[in-house]
Amino acid sequence: MEIFNGVCRFDTYMKKSNECSDFPYTHRPLWLLGRKYSLIYQLDELRSDFRSKIWITYRKGFSAIGGKGPKSDHGWGCMLRCGQMVVAQALILKHLGRDWRWIPRRGEQRKTSEEELLYFRILGLFLDKKHSPYSIHQITQMATSDGKPVGKWFGPNSIAQTLKQLSVYDRWNNLAVHVALDNVVIINDIKQLCKAEQRNYQRSSSTNENWKSLLLFIPLRLGLTKINPLYFNSLKVIFKFKQSLGIIGGRPNHALYFIGFVENQLLYLDPHTTQKTVDCEEFKSNTVFDDSSYHQPTVARMDISKLDPSMALCFYFHTEYDFDYWCLLANDVLISNQKQPLFQISKEVTKNLAQTALLSENMQSSNSFDYDLIPGAPNVLTVNHHSKELFTTLEDRNVVENDPDEEFELLNC
Repeated sequence: MEIFNGVCRFDTYMKKSNECSDFPYTHRPLWLLGRKYSLIYQLDELRSDFRSKIWITYRKGFSAIGGKGPKSDHGWGCMLRCGQMVVAQALILKHLGRDWRWIPRRGEQRKTSEEELLYFRILGLFLDKKHSPYSIHQITQMATSDGKPVGKWFGPNSIAQTLKQLSVYDRWNNLAVHVALDNVVIINDIKQLCKAEQRNYQRSSSTNENWKSLLLFIPLRLGLTKINPLYFNSLKVIFKFKQSLGIIGGRPNHALYFIGFVENQLLYLDPHTTQKTVDCEEFKSNTVFDDSSYHQPTVARMDISKLDPSMALCFYFHTEYDFDYWCLLANDVLISNQKQPLFQISKEVTKNLAQTALLSENMQSSNSFDYDLIPGAPNVLTVNHHSKELFTTLEDRNVVENDPDEEFELLNC
C-alpha cells in the first residue's frame, strides 16, 4: 500500500487493506456510466473519471428565492441537486464527450483552453442565481407555478417534469427532455420530439442535423416500501449502457445520484454537503476560479438492497442512431428475457396505454399520484399491477450475472 497526497493506492499485487475505503479490492469489474474498469489495474483512470463528474450540493448564502424565500436549500433541495447533476452530465457529453476529464485548478492562474471555456459555460447554467437556466431559483419557481411550494421535497418524477419544462428556455443547448410515463418508452413520441424543427437549426453535412440531443427520464417504483430484489440485476445493467446517465433515487427524503456499481454496491454522488454559494464575479474570471467544490473528492458507496423503490433511470442520446440502438439493446437485455422488466418499449401508444395514461393524468391532477420518495406511500400505481407476493423477498435470479461482461460489450459496441 502506498499513500500519495493523502490518497490510498493499491499495488497491483497487494491484498485488500482497510486503510483505503473508496473502492473495494476485488477482481470483479466496476462499471461507471458505460465504462468498465478493473479495480486492480485501472484505479488512477477510474478515480479521474469519477472526479470529472460534476457534483452539485446544497449551497448557502445565495439570494433569497422569489425575493423573500430561503437563502439555502439545506434539508430540502437534495433531489433538485441530483436533477441538476443529471443535466450537467448530459451537457458534458453533448459538448465535451465521454472522454473529457477535469483538470483541478486549485486557484492556479493558467490560460483557459477552449474545452475549459465550454466546461465553465456549462457550470454557469447551474449557478445559484435567478437568471441561470437550471438554478435552484429557476427550478423552485417553475415548481411553484405548478403548485409545489418552495422548500417542499421533490421526488424523481417531480424533478424530471420540472427540468423538462425548464429545458424549453435553454436556447443554447436545444436539449430535448422526455419523461416516460407509466414505465413505457413510446418511440414515436420521442422521435416526434427530437425531430421537431430546431430553434437554432443550421444546415450541415451531418446525419444528425435534424435530431435534438435527448435526455430521457424513466420514473419507476419497484416495490412498496422496500425495493424488490427481483430488479437488482437489471438495475446494475443500466450502468453498462454507453447511453447511461445513471439513476436518481436514494433513500426516503435522502436523494442520491447513482453513477455506477461494483458487485452489489452502487457508486453515487451525494448532494448532502452544504457549501457556500459561488461568487458570480469570481466565476466569470475563469483564470482564478477554484472549481473544486463542483467535484466530489472521494467515492461514496451503498448496498443496492438499501435503494428506495422510487427512482428514475436516466439516459442521454446524442444522435438518432444512439436512441435506435439503445431501443434494440434494451429490449434484448432488459425486457425480452425478463419475467418482470423494469420498463417497456412501444413504437406507439396503444389503446390500453392511452387508458392507463389518462388514469395517471387524472390521479396526478388530484395530487394523489407521484413517484416521489415518500416513506410508506400507499398510493403509487404502475402499468403492471403487482400482486402482494411479488413484493416479498425473492431469490435473486442472477439472470445478468450469469452472462459474461464481454457478451454485453459486444452488444454495446
